[in-house]
Amino acid sequence: MPALLFAAAAGAVFVMTAADSVETGYWPQWRGPNFAGHAPKASNLPVKWSETENIVWKVKMPSWSASTPVIWGDTVYALTAEAGFVNPTYDTKKLSRAPEKAADKIFLLALDRKTGAERWRAAVDTGNELHRKQNSSSPSPITDGKHIWVMTGHLRFSCYDAKGKQVWKRDLVEDYGEVGMNHGYASTPLLDGGRLYVQVVHGYRSDNPSYTVAIDKATGKTIWKKLRPAPGELESKDNYGTPQMAVVSGKKELVVFGGDIATGQDPDTGEELWRLGGFNPPAFKMNRTISSLVVVGDIIVVGGNRGRPYIGFKAGGRGDVTGKAELWNNNLGPDVPTPATDGKLLYVLNDKGYYNLLEVATGKAIYEGQRIELGSYSSSPLLADGKVYAINEEGTTTVIKAGTVFEVLGVNKLDGYTLASPVAAGNQLFIRTGEALYCIGKK
Repeated sequence: MPALLFAAAAGAVFVMTAADSVETGYWPQWRGPNFAGHAPKASNLPVKWSETENIVWKVKMPSWSASTPVIWGDTVYALTAEAGFVNPTYDTKKLSRAPEKAADKIFLLALDRKTGAERWRAAVDTGNELHRKQNSSSPSPITDGKHIWVMTGHLRFSCYDAKGKQVWKRDLVEDYGEVGMNHGYASTPLLDGGRLYVQVVHGYRSDNPSYTVAIDKATGKTIWKKLRPAPGELESKDNYGTPQMAVVSGKKELVVFGGDIATGQDPDTGEELWRLGGFNPPAFKMNRTISSLVVVGDIIVVGGNRGRPYIGFKAGGRGDVTGKAELWNNNLGPDVPTPATDGKLLYVLNDKGYYNLLEVATGKAIYEGQRIELGSYSSSPLLADGKVYAINEEGTTTVIKAGTVFEVLGVNKLDGYTLASPVAAGNQLFIRTGEALYCIGKK
């Protein structure tokens, strides 16, 4: 990665990646150019749209997916399963059964950003499976403009060039053993510099150990792999989030959450630097965690099951820092959606459609329990252009005003079951429902 840019935020260093400094029309990986659900250079985004209003283009997807599209310049990349399950449902009494088989293939699509026309598609995996709300295409693609990296729910990891030619492919299950998560693997790798960092934090359906691995982005070869022991039991071992990079006095630390602890590792060697517990005080054995970490410089914010407790703490310690590194602790965290932040304020949406606005540095609630559109929320909120966009599973997006005063600016309905998070690039929104991918902009 080219040189990082740093900006002071909440008394910490806020990491901005090259995508911010190059051009406004980029969303290169899960949670965007600064890993915060924030498009800082997006502008003139719409507040209102419908199936017929402010739609630049709409493209039917082969099937539904929780995977978020990524954007580089004039190309949109999306991971998708084959058609098979358009509106997935599940039976909570059958959670112990083997995953249902969906249509077989998983594709990486490259779409023209101006028109939505498909430029190419690559079959990146087979054997698609359905796990409750997700299938094997849940992890989001990653791009640096020259290459696209794709992880599937089978931990088959591959790299493609901008023309759709495969550069390398490997199978982490073949290399390191089966993965046993209750609802299937869904973590997106982290791209930082010349490496991709992968977390496999699991154990509900497998006795194989959890681990993290750093992979060379050009060759696909392992740079290092380290086991990650954790105290969680049964489903508490499972985490569905994405690792992040903290910056402490100009030096990076890889931060991983799950198994009832957060850990920091040396990104060059994988050696554990510190660990922090306290995320599961009652020792609940089904304490699975879904929402990803939020990192602002050396401040890390993450929560236990359903965001209780929700803890803000400092990276940079050594050894067991439980009770030593905490900045704040409350019960205002999310369950599934990953919060968005501008480095000072943290926009926290829970899966029932309630918003909490917190100060990153102190955890102080600016407001809490503000209701938006009814429904279940699995996608994560987007902060862009002075607005926050949140879409529920029914395809309805609530637009609220960013800042310390809660105000709903608009409510907009699209057709289709929706799990993927909205993204922004330039003056356009991209929303993926179960039926289609939409490019939305003012007309």
